[in-house]
Amino acid sequence: MAATQQKPAITPMKLLRGSMNKTVLVKVKENTEFVGKLVMTDPTMNVVLEDATEYKDGGEDVIAKYGRILIRGSQILYICVDYTEARLRQASMS
Repeated sequence: MAATQQKPAITPMKLLRGSMNKTVLVKVKENTEFVGKLVMTDPTMNVVLEDATEYKDGGEDVIAKYGRILIRGSQILYICVDYTEARLRQASMS
């Protein structure tokens, strides 16, 4: 039986730091989503987004647009770090 090599695990913080200056989606507990450029994160997973847009759950309706916002890590459900690529793949499948 051949041994399979596994890639080293990437910690969430390394993944976030590797996504700096990229467009991300942040889903928060209030069932809203924010899409913007990730410009900062800290050890408690607080994130700062630039040119952010707030959407209702599902991403259809725009609630507001912001220049720069801070989202507390304790309010975040998940972060999609490859958001632009995922949207492009989804659009090409439709």
